[in-house]
Amino acid sequence: MADPNAALQTQLTNIQVKTGKSLAQLRQMVEQSGLSKHGEKRSFLQEQLGIGYGDANTVIHVLKQAVAPPPASDDPLDAIYVGAKAHLRPLHEQLMARIEQFGEFELAPKKTYVSLRRNKQFAMLGPATKTQVELGMNVKELPHSERLKVMPPKSMCQYSLRLSSADQIDDELLGWIKAAFEAAG
Repeated sequence: MADPNAALQTQLTNIQVKTGKSLAQLRQMVEQSGLSKHGEKRSFLQEQLGIGYGDANTVIHVLKQAVAPPPASDDPLDAIYVGAKAHLRPLHEQLMARIEQFGEFELAPKKTYVSLRRNKQFAMLGPATKTQVELGMNVKELPHSERLKVMPPKSMCQYSLRLSSADQIDDELLGWIKAAFEAAG
């Protein structure tokens, strides 16, 4: 399998050769444009340098990553529940406290959610919108409920639902999660 970092470096080198500009010069161009949105910056580079969508998009992503502030802590939830979604973290923590009562499992933090695993993933939890946390569950079959969304085949989870308040963490919900927990054991 090809190394994605090596492929990115090759693409960046090719962009610099095509444009005759270093990444620092490209950064300066973008900053001086006064544009703030990703798509606007990408279009600007395409127009000014005659490069393609993919190359311009890559430059903007690389420039954005280079100035991204380092995480404030080692707690992955600090990076997941930020900005307008920060107020959802207590709901996440309340649900996790109930799930922890089922027994041992591991957390595998991802960029936008946390995967809950035993021998395999049994659930995933993270903010879905500014007002809702999404819970995905991997379990073969659950009883029909208006609360549950059955996911299409080959989705990351078989079921999902959204929570907006702690009062939705009830016995029915915990029963579904417990079934997924046991199925992953």
